[in-house]
Amino acid sequence: MQYEKELNAALEAGLKAKATVMKYYHEGFHVEIKGDNSPVTEADKASDKIIRDYLGERFPDYAFLTEESVDNKDRLKNDYVWIIDPVDGTEDFVHKDDMFTINIALAYKHKVVLGVVFIPATGDIYYGVEGSGSFKIHDGNTTKIHVNDKLTDLTVLTSVYHPAIKDVKTIEKYKDRIKHVKKIGSSIKGCYIAEGKAEITYRFEDGTKEWDTAAFQAVVENAGGLVIKFNGQPIEYNREDVYNRDGYIVLNRRENFLI
Repeated sequence: MQYEKELNAALEAGLKAKATVMKYYHEGFHVEIKGDNSPVTEADKASDKIIRDYLGERFPDYAFLTEESVDNKDRLKNDYVWIIDPVDGTEDFVHKDDMFTINIALAYKHKVVLGVVFIPATGDIYYGVEGSGSFKIHDGNTTKIHVNDKLTDLTVLTSVYHPAIKDVKTIEKYKDRIKHVKKIGSSIKGCYIAEGKAEITYRFEDGTKEWDTAAFQAVVENAGGLVIKFNGQPIEYNREDVYNRDGYIVLNRRENFLI
C-alpha cells in the first residue's frame, strides 16, 4: 500500500490523542474563546501536541498545518504537509453530544492523499488512502467502504450548531429528490456519505479551513465520492490562505450536484 508508513503513524498518533481527549471529556475541561470567536479547550491543545510530536519524530522532513499551532509558512515550500484538526467539532465536544472527531491528513503537492478521521466517543475510525480505497474500523474489524449510487430519495446531512438558511432553501428547491435531513456533527458527515449512509452535505459559508476538510475529503474521494467547490473543482491543500472561502459540497455522485 502506498503511504503505508504514514497511515500506520497517523493511526497510532490518533489513538494516543484519543486517550487524552477522552480523559478531558469525562473528567472536565475549561473553554476559551479564540480570536475568531470559536471555542478551544485543553483537549484541543493536548491532542495537537501529541499528534505533532509523534508524526514530527517519524517524518522530520514533512511540514505541518494544524488548527492549534502557529502557521509556519515554510510549509508552502514543502511537497508533504500533515494537516491536523486535533478536535474537530469543539462545540460538539463542549456540549458532550459525542459528535466530535480527530482529523489527520497528509497532502502531497496540494492534493490530499491520506486521511484518518477518529470518532473518539464511539471508537470508530475511518480512513482513506490514494490508490487503496477507504475503510472503517469498528470494534477492531476493518471493512472497505464505498458511497452508494442513490439518485433519488436522498438524505442530506446538515450541521448541528451552524445551520444555514441557504441549506434550507436548497433542500426545499430539490424536495422532489431530497427526502430526508439529518443533523450530524463535524467530519462525521463526510464519513457517513463515504460509507453510504447519506448522499449530500452542503457548506455554503466560508468559515471552514483546510484542517476541517482534508481528512474526510480523503475518505470520501477514495470511497468513490466527491468533495468539490461550487464551481465543480476539488479543494486543494497547503495554500497560503487556509480558508475554504468558496464553500463546498460533498456528494456520493456528481449527478447529485444540486445547488
